[in-house]
Amino acid sequence: MSNIRTLDMKLVDDLFEMGGGYVLDFSDRTMALFFIEELNVDIDDPIYQEQGTSKAKRLRCYLNKVDLATAVKTLKSLWDYREATRRDRRRKEWIENAEGRFLSLLNRMQGKPDNAASTGQPPKPAFDRPKILALKQGLLALSGMEPQARGYAFEGWLRDLFSTYGLEAREPFRIRGEQIDGSFVLQGQTYLVEAKWHSAQTGAADLHAFHGKLEQKAAWARGLFVSNSGFTDDGLVAFGRGKRVICMDGFDLFETLDREIPLNHVLERKVRRAAETGLPFARVRDLFAS
Repeated sequence: MSNIRTLDMKLVDDLFEMGGGYVLDFSDRTMALFFIEELNVDIDDPIYQEQGTSKAKRLRCYLNKVDLATAVKTLKSLWDYREATRRDRRRKEWIENAEGRFLSLLNRMQGKPDNAASTGQPPKPAFDRPKILALKQGLLALSGMEPQARGYAFEGWLRDLFSTYGLEAREPFRIRGEQIDGSFVLQGQTYLVEAKWHSAQTGAADLHAFHGKLEQKAAWARGLFVSNSGFTDDGLVAFGRGKRVICMDGFDLFETLDREIPLNHVLERKVRRAAETGLPFARVRDLFAS
């Protein structure tokens, strides 16, 4: 079975400028070198020439012959090369919402059938535009609710958001008088959730209190603090570096949905940035800058 469905291959063609048999700015020599250095693959092998010998035809054949993990790794490497060369040349993005659409493609390729698939029901799609629109409208609607009702509704909205992207969301729960606003699983790691919708920005005290909850759990537990109004600069500084918490604000949530960037990729990039810098908060617009 093909790794990439026909409609998605059209996106691959557009992203990597494969019209006319080309692939980005590669020559035959530089493409062969790229595949050797980045992937330890001989893209010139005759096995990848069944559809033709052009760079584009060899790449399409290769993507549909190799295993899924290799196809995904290849696309990620090509994307990194695309973005590096585009920015070096100060070239404007030529496809609307290119990164969001590319990450959604990776989600579709890597989507795992759930238990329902064994009964003959199709697996849940990795990208559901009507659902994304409903989530965006639901986020905006929360603003008009009374504070107490809005707090509970916000927790439920976040649970729906996590579930939409297959993050195994769990409802809020209480342990010996300690309220946890939910949890989810990302890359095999469990994250506890703290959700705040206050008029004021969140400061250091709330961040420290949430981190204190994490320290009472297993060493591998991590946390996501979601504050719709954002975080004070002083609070983030006082909270410090090297904690087990990443942060999102309301603008992050809206931009994730508005730009149709899969939430799992947003969180993965936040985790990586926190690991690199020690800082708990990086904005989506900075992590996914055009």
